[in-house]
Amino acid sequence: MPWAWISVGSNLDREASVRGAVAAMRRRFGDLRLSSVYESTAVGSDGPPFLNLVAGFASEAGVAALNAWLRATEDAFGRIRGRDRFAPRTLDLDLLTYGERVGVVDGCRLPRDEILRYAFVLAPLAEVDPDGRHPENGRRYRELWAEFPKDRPPLVRIPFAFD
Repeated sequence: MPWAWISVGSNLDREASVRGAVAAMRRRFGDLRLSSVYESTAVGSDGPPFLNLVAGFASEAGVAALNAWLRATEDAFGRIRGRDRFAPRTLDLDLLTYGERVGVVDGCRLPRDEILRYAFVLAPLAEVDPDGRHPENGRRYRELWAEFPKDRPPLVRIPFAFD
């Protein structure tokens, strides 16, 4: 069964949105592997700081069904979609990888390029799956994180308990 890694982020009603997203994923997909929760500055805007984590689970739902569920979950938590893709949001759920799939699958580019671009995606992914390999370049996530540019915006691991 393919393993899906999901990036979870929120900078509006952060704690409730992150807890709610994790609870919804548990109800829908069962056991999850969760990274720590990190706080980071907003990228691309002057919005409030984000809480970010990565969640993983095994699923045969398929890419289209997973993406539809992720969008519906964002909407259920009050996500407002507008022209500004960096606008503050209650919830941002992105499919990072789905098994070893590479390329455009059901309209979704896999693996998601944010893995290699943003510390708030790569750090939690490297934490929760350090020996996992990037589907395109084959490198381990822990290696990619160790080589990530050190001039990145600060990323702070915060204490966060899930029910």
